[in-house]
Amino acid sequence: MAEITPRWEWRSFGLRFGGAEERLARLAPSGVQESDEIYLLSRAGENVKVRDALMDIKVLREVNADGLEQWTPVMKAGFPLQAAEAAKVLEALKLPIPTPVRASYTLDEFIEQFAAPGGAIRAVQVHKRRTRYTVGGCMAELSEVVANGKPTRTIAVESENAAGVMRAVRELGLGGYTNTSYPRGLASLIDDEPVRYAVIDAGTNSIKFHIGERDVNGTWRTIVDRAEMTRLGEGLAQGGVIIDAALERTAAAIAAMVDEAKRHGVRAIAAVGTAGLRIASNGNEVVAAIQARTGVHIEVIPGEEESRLAYVAAKAGLGLKQGSLASSTPVAAVPSSPSGTTPSWTSASASMSVPCATPNASDSTAPFRPRCCARRWRRLRPTSRASTGARFPTRWSRWAAR
Repeated sequence: MAEITPRWEWRSFGLRFGGAEERLARLAPSGVQESDEIYLLSRAGENVKVRDALMDIKVLREVNADGLEQWTPVMKAGFPLQAAEAAKVLEALKLPIPTPVRASYTLDEFIEQFAAPGGAIRAVQVHKRRTRYTVGGCMAELSEVVANGKPTRTIAVESENAAGVMRAVRELGLGGYTNTSYPRGLASLIDDEPVRYAVIDAGTNSIKFHIGERDVNGTWRTIVDRAEMTRLGEGLAQGGVIIDAALERTAAAIAAMVDEAKRHGVRAIAAVGTAGLRIASNGNEVVAAIQARTGVHIEVIPGEEESRLAYVAAKAGLGLKQGSLASSTPVAAVPSSPSGTTPSWTSASASMSVPCATPNASDSTAPFRPRCCARRWRRLRPTSRASTGARFPTRWSRWAAR
């Protein structure tokens, strides 16, 4: 093989990619290609496939701090495979080499001997339709994929420049999505593995963490739901800034949550910041420091969006599909905010009624129930006319993974 410069790769699988698809649609494609391939999957193997009648092996050389993977092509061989080439395939799939081996293998002979049903190697028939673009100097690709009859889609960005790949991923609005290799994504698809998402809610007093799992029927199940008190807002009222000790506690807690989310194989991590980060004069610096430490960007949301998410969480948690959320306590005299401003807040003893106009828990556009914000709903209730009198949007927030 001619020498090939390794490239850094990022990829995600799913049926929808929201704003990323809209951004790509505004670009002129640089090419469209269709192919039929056979992927050979093992429990811990490399990227091994048959394309254009060639056995193609790429091995994972490195994973950087941002989770980007550097894959290097090591073999492209035609059929029949010689014994040494067949041994390289088995080595790449992390499987023992049997003895004796044939002098050569046709594709059918290799599949019959090593990838029979129930064996250590699974042969997956894959059809791809790949549309390529250029984003920030990187190659980007949106593909329609059918694997063993099951459809999915994948979006990828690759370049020799790792920093450029991450800039392009963020430009596409996919910074919260985790990197998933082709072998891992295909295995998850054909095994009908439930899709998991994580939410991190960086509050002034505590950091809330939730992982939800959605199965093929659209049913949600909680995997992790906890909070850690970090007192991010310590000293904020006196100095107007987030102090170093509070930042360190918070960054350490979020880093641990991100690691836990990755261990659970989440597809995406959505992180939001609320009042403390809105108020602090050094909020932007704090967000940047946490991203440098954890790889996760915290979106500081306005109070109106915070109240909307709290409402959606409460409605989903209560299982309401129509009607209103209302307390049985007599109405208290609570001042309202002018239309378009951040709502004032009242204690949980105050009364309010909100029309249920947001999607129910089974809405296919909703990624998961933001239970982190549900805790806020129990303590705080928005009282502005904009929050209580108007019907809420029928989509979840723009940062949520679809």
